[in-house]
Amino acid sequence: MTILGVGGKTFAQGGMFATAAGNTSFSSVTPMENIFAENKKTQVLLNTTTGEIAIRMTMRDFVFPNKLMQEHFNENYIESAKFPTGTFSGKLDQTIDFTKDGSYDASATGNFTIHGVAKTRTLRGKLKVEGSKITISSDFEVALTDHKIEVPQIVFVKIAQSIKVKSEYILSPYKK
Repeated sequence: MTILGVGGKTFAQGGMFATAAGNTSFSSVTPMENIFAENKKTQVLLNTTTGEIAIRMTMRDFVFPNKLMQEHFNENYIESAKFPTGTFSGKLDQTIDFTKDGSYDASATGNFTIHGVAKTRTLRGKLKVEGSKITISSDFEVALTDHKIEVPQIVFVKIAQSIKVKSEYILSPYKK
């Protein structure tokens, strides 16, 4: 049974861990303005047998403290109507024994797609196995130019050209 398709790949059930409530946030810090947004509905699927991982988020699920910023993000920058989702589809670069509790430095390499532009990326972070839960956390940066996100000259000094992204996903065994 296929449960999630990302970037042309599908993942079948078996050794599967998932969440539909992952936390992805981003920030842009400049001398003129700080921008922060958070998405608590990120979907993540990890196949512990193959090491494949798929992450999918709806761009409109990012919540900003300022509604005008949220509107500008969706309409002018990320163009959510045209590019409704952001995804990562890849594979862990290490072999991890998911049957043993522990904390591991981990990375995954795959396709990271934002604003309709896919880039091969290696995302680094921590992976923690604790009982029947797997926690994945990472911090990385995304350059706006890498994904053809244009910032109008009038607000250029208010938006960082490289956006800091943080994630924390707590996965449980996938149940039909």
